[in-house]
Amino acid sequence: MPRVVLTGGPGVGKTTLLRELGSLGYAVVEESARALIRERTAAGLSPRPDALEFAREILRRDMAKYEQAAESARWMFFDRSPLEALAMVQEAAPMPVSEVEALIVSFRFHRTVFVLRPWPGIYARDSERDHSLGHCVAVHKHLVAWYGRCGYQLHAVPCLPPAARAQHVLQILGNPANPAQVFA
Repeated sequence: MPRVVLTGGPGVGKTTLLRELGSLGYAVVEESARALIRERTAAGLSPRPDALEFAREILRRDMAKYEQAAESARWMFFDRSPLEALAMVQEAAPMPVSEVEALIVSFRFHRTVFVLRPWPGIYARDSERDHSLGHCVAVHKHLVAWYGRCGYQLHAVPCLPPAARAQHVLQILGNPANPAQVFA
């Protein structure tokens, strides 16, 4: 399946890696949380509503992005995924197990999820990332457990410059030389 997830806590370089892959010609899908925070701040609202409302809105946006990408046969890299938004919803207001499992199955990605670990050397706060490095570490642990529960193989991306990170990911995927390459 050509949809590939890049995940990890905030500030670990996911967006930078996504941009690097995009510059190589691969299709990319940006995360929804930062856009939502920007929109709320621009409207004079708090950056985030309550946890459940925030999670549901991210899930709604992520589901729409997934559906838009569903018909593409190109390699596509996601900065986070609807599965992570589902984990946020589940944490804020637990749903029946059968409902969670049905949603997990409905969002399929490449079997390998690329995890970017907390990297104190690049971590920085900004207007949309107001959490501590400790929060980043906690999110990382939660995501590793969640994707494992969802049945994905996790691959830790080494702490390297962006171009080297992108080449590492592509090498693990079998060096798809053509960004428009489709899976047979």
